[in-house]
Amino acid sequence: MIRSFETLARIPLFGDLPLADIERLDTQCIWRRAKARECILDYNDGGTDLYFVARGKVRVRIQAISGKEAILRDIHDGEFFGELAVIDGGPRSASIVAVTDSTVAKMPPGVFREIVHRRSEVCDRVLALLASQVRMLANRVNEFSTLDVRGRIHAELLRLARPERAGAERVISPPPTHAELAARVSCQREAVTRELGALARAGLIERRRGAIVLLDSVSLASRIEKSTR
Repeated sequence: MIRSFETLARIPLFGDLPLADIERLDTQCIWRRAKARECILDYNDGGTDLYFVARGKVRVRIQAISGKEAILRDIHDGEFFGELAVIDGGPRSASIVAVTDSTVAKMPPGVFREIVHRRSEVCDRVLALLASQVRMLANRVNEFSTLDVRGRIHAELLRLARPERAGAERVISPPPTHAELAARVSCQREAVTRELGALARAGLIERRRGAIVLLDSVSLASRIEKSTR
C-alpha cells in the first residue's frame, strides 16, 4: 500500500514540476523505511542512486579507523543525499544513518539525470545546493584550522540554533547530546561538558525542557573572535 508521505511532492527540488511529472517520478523510485539508528548508506559503498528524505531526519557521518565519529551535518524532510556519486560515479564519501524513523526514496541515477537535463530549474537548485555544501565545508575547515575547541563549540551552537518567535533568544531543539556535539567539532565529550557548564554560569545559555537556549547570541559570537589559535 502506498502511504501519503511516499511522494516527492514535498521535496523543494521538484517544487515547480507538474503533478503528473512528480507522480511519474514517484513510481520510478524505490521507497524504503529506515528505523532510527539504522545505517542507510555506508562509507565507500558502491551504487550511484540518489536518496530523498520524505519523512524523518538522517545524519551524515564519517568514522575514523580509530573508531572516533565525526558528524558532518543532518539532513531533514525535503532534502536529499548521494548526489556526488550520481555526478562522478565514485564510492560514497560518508555514512548516512537514520536519526529518527524515516522514509526515503531511492531514485536511479538515469532518472535523476533525465529530469535535471530536461528541467533547468531543477538543475539550478542542484547547483545551488552543491555550492552551499562547498561553502559549508570551507567554513568548517576554516574553523578547524583557526579556532580552539571552545571557539568551535560556540560556532556549532550558533549554527544549530534557530530564532525564537519573540525576543532575541535562539533555541536548539531537540538539543544534541554532549557526545554528539563533541563529534561535530572533533573534541572530547568532557570538553563539551565543561564549556557548556561555563557558558551556563556566564548566563549565555540555559537548559530548558527539550532545548538549549542561547540567551545572548551576540556575546557568544564575540567570544569566537577571541578563540583563534
